[in-house]
Amino acid sequence: MPQLHFNGTAIELPPGQSVLDGLLEHGHAIANSCRAGACQACLMQATEGDLPPQAQIGLKPTQASQGYFLACQCRPEKPLSVRLPDMAEHRHAAVVTELQPLSEQVMAVSVRPEGDYPYRPGQYTTLWRDDGLGRSYSLASVPGVDAELRFHVRRVPNGRFSGWVFDQLRPGQRIDLQCATGDCVYLPEYGDDDLLLVGTATGLAPLYGILREALRQGHRGAIHLLHGAYDPQGLYLRDELGDLADRHPHIHYHAAVLEAGDSDVTVAQVDGLALEQLSGLNNPVAYLCGAPDFVQGLRKRLFLAGMAMNRIHADAFLPAAANTASTS
Repeated sequence: MPQLHFNGTAIELPPGQSVLDGLLEHGHAIANSCRAGACQACLMQATEGDLPPQAQIGLKPTQASQGYFLACQCRPEKPLSVRLPDMAEHRHAAVVTELQPLSEQVMAVSVRPEGDYPYRPGQYTTLWRDDGLGRSYSLASVPGVDAELRFHVRRVPNGRFSGWVFDQLRPGQRIDLQCATGDCVYLPEYGDDDLLLVGTATGLAPLYGILREALRQGHRGAIHLLHGAYDPQGLYLRDELGDLADRHPHIHYHAAVLEAGDSDVTVAQVDGLALEQLSGLNNPVAYLCGAPDFVQGLRKRLFLAGMAMNRIHADAFLPAAANTASTS
């Protein structure tokens, strides 16, 4: 069994066990959230030994070159010495400037970073409370258009972080941000191609940023934005998106729900609508955001329908660790 060295102690890791799980089992307090390598909450640094390649997937080259890795994705096969990094190097201080309800379940949180905060619309970051609790959210804002960063936070039943946002967070409070990451971003070379943007629930947030960034860059192809929810209460920004579609003939907005009640919203599976749209698109590029099962399933169906995998961009929304009492 590989030996893990941390804080002057040595731990024997069973084959296949992650550094994160090994340290948690031995009573070490290591920050973590999604356990899937997306939020980067469990970022650590290797001081000696070889890191498996999957432990650094998604990190910036400068981070990887300094030995940083994701503890939840690191399953060493040889001895490894690790430490907690100085998180001040990876976080940005910010102040909350506005809280705007977008629906009964979704709150728009606007924050102003202290100093420069580079990001691209559609990327995601982790928001941190003072007590070390963090959750990942996508950026709905656009640099050069929006003065502040903007996130869509959905209230999750018993969610420690989302409950805090809705019930306790106020403008003027400070919060920390992780460096922005993610590949679900608009690329200028897609300017003449048709875009298929498909999201569920607050998966709309990155798509809203990508849509407006495409407009900012003068996108010429058609843009189809499909937003799905369980019922009409799960839809939001309908007026704003409808207005964009009215002002830009090449933008097409589609909303769909599983249960409409007395509403006139289209009742359909949003992934089915996406596949229906696909046949009429010119050289399409897809952006998928939402729950992991939805994203993975639709990515596979689009690929089987003929789309090249490198033209399907996706970031799944991953809840907090499944073995915790709260999710988001």
